[in-house]
Amino acid sequence: MPWREVLDLYDLLDDASASGESVAAWLRKQGVDDVSVTTVQGDKGSTDFVRAVIPGSRGRLAGGDVPTLGVIGRLGGLGARPERIGFVSDGDGALVALAVAGKLGSMTRRGDQLPGDVIVATHVCPDAPTRPHDPVPFMDSPVDVGAMNEHEVEAAMEAVLSVDTTKGNRIVNHHGFAISPTVKEGWILRVSEDLLELASQVTGRLPAVLPLTMQDITPYGNDVYHVNSILQPCTATAAPVVGVAITTETAVPGCGTGATDLASVESAARFCVEAAKSYGAGTCELFDPADFDRLTSRYGSMRRLQTMGA
Repeated sequence: MPWREVLDLYDLLDDASASGESVAAWLRKQGVDDVSVTTVQGDKGSTDFVRAVIPGSRGRLAGGDVPTLGVIGRLGGLGARPERIGFVSDGDGALVALAVAGKLGSMTRRGDQLPGDVIVATHVCPDAPTRPHDPVPFMDSPVDVGAMNEHEVEAAMEAVLSVDTTKGNRIVNHHGFAISPTVKEGWILRVSEDLLELASQVTGRLPAVLPLTMQDITPYGNDVYHVNSILQPCTATAAPVVGVAITTETAVPGCGTGATDLASVESAARFCVEAAKSYGAGTCELFDPADFDRLTSRYGSMRRLQTMGA
């Protein structure tokens, strides 16, 4: 279980001086050798993008044929200083993703190397702005979603788990985490049965599913409603993307402090670790390729939904 990683990281990130370099140093101590930090300046400040690669025994980096999984932690920021003091609810996505990287690093060091490569990407910003949103305020970000996709979504990722706090709504009244249907090239596909099974295995409960609308999978900036940014990676890749949403029974603002439930964070991180194991072993698929081919041959491409449209 990644409890130690979650606890250590929460202490590290709940800090006004949290940075990508401090996170990278921690990851290296966990056994993640390939870590890089890129600082990007935006209109509303700067943030540190952190990228960690955990190589597999038979992954692409080793010349093998096992596909690569991407785990992306989505958020506006870890904190909203000076407006709010402390770690905000919106930071859970980064906390989960980085805990996954740390856990996989320590597993590899102990001899439990996964078959496939795993790329973890997120960003670290302790002083992001906020913005209005219904029914509760959202966290904003120093950089736009295009910059996030540029630094977090990679062509090497052959499937993506996008982790994001998804508490500011009234459509998922569940305390813990929920998974979304798979999204690929503008299509909202059926929920992965393999991931549903893993969610039940990890939690010991029936799985929760995050409902999606067409608006949610279109790019930010097109003036339509989005539940949040959890599916924004799907606008920048042809790989299948599944959202892993940290959820609550009530609507909680992303800029709310004291709202992080570490048990929910740990279970989501554990789910991602188990998904990485199963995906690399070939026992977990995010979508059915034959079904997808039938859809596209009958109804055509939906890739326009990955763009800003007309």
